[in-house]
Amino acid sequence: MTDINLLPYVTKPGRYLGKEYNSIKKNWRKSMVSCALVFPDLYEIGMSHQGLQILYHIINRLPDALAERAYCPDFDMVRQLKTRGLQITSLESGYPLTDFDLIGITLPYELCYTNILTILDLCGVEPYAGDRAPDDPLIVGGGSCSMNPEPVADFFDAVLLGDGEEGIIDTIHLMKRAKKHNFSKEETLHHLRKIEGMYIPSFFAVNYMDDCKIDRIKPLVDDYSLVRRRVLADLNMIDHLTKPLVPNRSIIHDRLGIEIGRGCTRGCRFCQAGMIYRPVRERTVDEIEKLARHGISSSGFDEMALLSLSTGDYSCLDELLHTLMDSFSDKHVSVSMPSMRVGTLTQSVMDQIKRVRKTGFTIAPEAGSERLRQVINKGISEDDLIRTCRDAFSLGWNLIKLYFMIGLPTETQEDVESIVTLVKKAKEAGTQAGISRKQINVSVGTFVPKPHTPFQWEAQITMEQSRDHINRLKKLLPRKGFNLKWHDPKQSYLEGVFSRGDRRLSTLLVTAWQNGAGLDSWSEHFNLDVWLQAADQCDINLDNYLRKRELTEILPWQHLHSGVDTGFLQDELERAHKLEYTPDCRYHNCHKCGLCDFKRIKPIVVDRKRLITDNALDGANSHQDKPVTKPDRQPDNHFKYSVTYQKKELFCYLGHLELVQLILRAIRRAGITVNFSQGYNPSPRISFSQPTPVGTQSLVEFFIMDLPHPLTDPEKTRNDLNDQLPEELQVHHISPHSGKFPQTVVSSYTITFPTPLTPEEQREASSFLKKSDAFIQRTRKGRQQTINIRPLITQMGLLDDNRLSLSILSKTGEPSVKVIEAIEVLFPTRQQELLDLSILKTDWQSWEKR
Repeated sequence: MTDINLLPYVTKPGRYLGKEYNSIKKNWRKSMVSCALVFPDLYEIGMSHQGLQILYHIINRLPDALAERAYCPDFDMVRQLKTRGLQITSLESGYPLTDFDLIGITLPYELCYTNILTILDLCGVEPYAGDRAPDDPLIVGGGSCSMNPEPVADFFDAVLLGDGEEGIIDTIHLMKRAKKHNFSKEETLHHLRKIEGMYIPSFFAVNYMDDCKIDRIKPLVDDYSLVRRRVLADLNMIDHLTKPLVPNRSIIHDRLGIEIGRGCTRGCRFCQAGMIYRPVRERTVDEIEKLARHGISSSGFDEMALLSLSTGDYSCLDELLHTLMDSFSDKHVSVSMPSMRVGTLTQSVMDQIKRVRKTGFTIAPEAGSERLRQVINKGISEDDLIRTCRDAFSLGWNLIKLYFMIGLPTETQEDVESIVTLVKKAKEAGTQAGISRKQINVSVGTFVPKPHTPFQWEAQITMEQSRDHINRLKKLLPRKGFNLKWHDPKQSYLEGVFSRGDRRLSTLLVTAWQNGAGLDSWSEHFNLDVWLQAADQCDINLDNYLRKRELTEILPWQHLHSGVDTGFLQDELERAHKLEYTPDCRYHNCHKCGLCDFKRIKPIVVDRKRLITDNALDGANSHQDKPVTKPDRQPDNHFKYSVTYQKKELFCYLGHLELVQLILRAIRRAGITVNFSQGYNPSPRISFSQPTPVGTQSLVEFFIMDLPHPLTDPEKTRNDLNDQLPEELQVHHISPHSGKFPQTVVSSYTITFPTPLTPEEQREASSFLKKSDAFIQRTRKGRQQTINIRPLITQMGLLDDNRLSLSILSKTGEPSVKVIEAIEVLFPTRQQELLDLSILKTDWQSWEKR
């Protein structure tokens, strides 16, 4: 929970409120170990991350441990904290992060590394682990980038490689022992290294050669020369996210995420996740249905996403979709599958998806030509893609998203141009399906070689080559019916540097951060020139990190083992150049990648009878389509109720749309059934009053619910709804309503000033109503407007030395005035205090009924 005094001074203050539904605030006195879980990016990205939520709930289920959260603040909040000499705090308790025993920082992607330095700086903690005080919190990393954490290794005391569900519990138990026996930090690290998957960077030294290659990675501790990734053997052993965190504001993935399986063995040779998350471990249909039922009822989400590296490869997908849609379609809860593979998006699957609303999907052919798809082991044909697009168009979709990469190994100009040929054929499939209005969104990204993949030795193309490819696609792709988007080659360049980087880059990170770098994954903040300048200051050749690597070369992550043998990766690289296909081992013979011991670690596939042959990889097509049952028709009964509620304190800093979403989810959790609109994307029939400005508190907000049945006990409904809402948004009254809004209303406010009004200001306020005009200037769509707000002010009076009452007239469809605009006109000398005003809406009335 952030200091409320900071919120008026930042954009999107909803990021910093805390108090999300299902968040947990435990008693510090009863918890022996405290953990701050930090996601080094903005709230809307961090709240979308499943891994942090999983660890959050696992730790908080332990009786003597607690976990709280923090996310990287935006630049405006950083400035406020620095100016006021404040530290970053946790959302739950508002404690500084340095009060915690352990700070766990997720490593989700390379372009968030400078944000780690921002967070450490706002904690008052030195960036380099070796420079910290003995009583500083233990800084531990984890996440997908942990398999090559070397660019940031010097900032961490420890990094957990691989699955964290069991590792975090082992770490908590060790921290309890360390506190009980008063271990020094060095002693704690020596005990930590014995935890499976735990990497202690300070226990290794790296020696470099004159050509900047690595001469040796030297272990400094006996029996600790190689750290192997930790693997959770069975997802069904871990019951998590039955009570997911519900965000206060809109986030990137604003829905219930259900991990139906982990790992993928399709064997795409560019894909790091397909290597470092092996083996395939599926959840059972019953377990997924249970997680969905608990997750939806405890969150109020109206969409669930089935998460996996390739959701379409889930062996019981048809059965699962029928089960979920039969359970949730009548509740208007939709299902999305964000990671579908061509050939698995069958007509049966699409029929089920559209039963509630047609959620979007992205298909990733990755390469335009058949030859290049053979190189990367994609295992799909052009016919697969065209058939999928034709089916989607024929079933009512008019937008399909296709993702491609440029710069893949062995790529030619013909391969690049074949992207255009392929997407044109995909659009033509819509014409064949009889769809006139159809759109293909084409997304293009630059291939970045990733550690622990067969392509980890390959070169990355230059920024100039990336731009040439993109410009070629822009020239060849017709504008009508196509929309081309691309990832910035400059950002891909820096991602490539850090993807295969080493410890020398820690100096570059600190220097670039000191020069102003931060939030580099956000295009509006990214500035490559800052990085190039820092590289010159550090005498580092960034291009060197994008070069081709020799097979015999020592790689920066050589001492970190994903479980997949280097020999297997090299064999796959050779097979890539020979255009040889490697089938999926979950349905075919073991390829001896080195990971599974077939005792504890082995593939878990629920329905192993779902065979995929070398010639027909779209295994989902082998299922017989099942009939789709339609939800009952919308009832014709309409019973409307007005719900009056307050909006106070922290929650007055939510925007109107954020507030609407929060209340809609509370209504679902409370079990209140509402009528829905008709059409492809039905929405609840709930109408909200005119929004009050962000930062304005109110005692008289309201919305109107359209229900299919009358409320038998409105007071009980009010209590049920209040149980699902924060105390700052409590409902006062529920009563029957006509459903009609007045066109003209008068709203009353009380304004409290931070300092008393001067006698002259009091006289000005008392005489304001005697004036005939008071003008403000507004700029709308590039045009300046002059508005006389005086006729809109119907009442103004002094309550005491620093409080003013004010009433404002507003009419639907006509310009209105905000309280803060009126105050600015009335007291122009107080412009510096406008953000410190306390504004409370106390009443509203229909102008016609006065």
